[in-house]
Amino acid sequence: MAVQYGFFVDGTRCVKCFSCEVACQQWHGLKAGTWLRRTVFETVEGKFPSVTRRFTSLSCMHCEDPACVAVCPVGALSKRDEDGLVVVDGARCIGCRSCALGCPFDVPRYREDKTMDKCDGCLSLGRASGEEPRCVLTCPTRALRFGPLSEMEALASAKGGARMEGETAPSVFVAHRLRPTSES
Repeated sequence: MAVQYGFFVDGTRCVKCFSCEVACQQWHGLKAGTWLRRTVFETVEGKFPSVTRRFTSLSCMHCEDPACVAVCPVGALSKRDEDGLVVVDGARCIGCRSCALGCPFDVPRYREDKTMDKCDGCLSLGRASGEEPRCVLTCPTRALRFGPLSEMEALASAKGGARMEGETAPSVFVAHRLRPTSES
């Protein structure tokens, strides 16, 4: 494999505007509110008055060792050699949902056409090498970035962030604001 690509989610910049979700839904022709490809998650921590809300925009983790690829009985999921992105071949997919069960992040989703779907970095939209996925292009605060893992790691390190943990080695780095330190 040439270079593994992935995402950096800068939670210090995300304002939960949902632009990434809406762009994904619009460009992929999905109904509004469809949780298929990209979703903004919110966590709330602390106790008043030291409360922190964190927003994290996530999609497929494009893992270095994707469990979904390993469990697909027909080889409908594969990891691309040129960038490490995990993609679904809809023509081969039999809709058995094995990939959904195998994914530790609950990413692949069953579509109305009885096949599985997930983020492919906008490759299905004809994204060329060097272009960014639509979710990244749409983010007004530049909280979402995409590129080689070494670059995403550098961006995360500069913000005190780190790579998401997991046995499958997710290709996603995340940074967040500091948590509240005192309980009041």
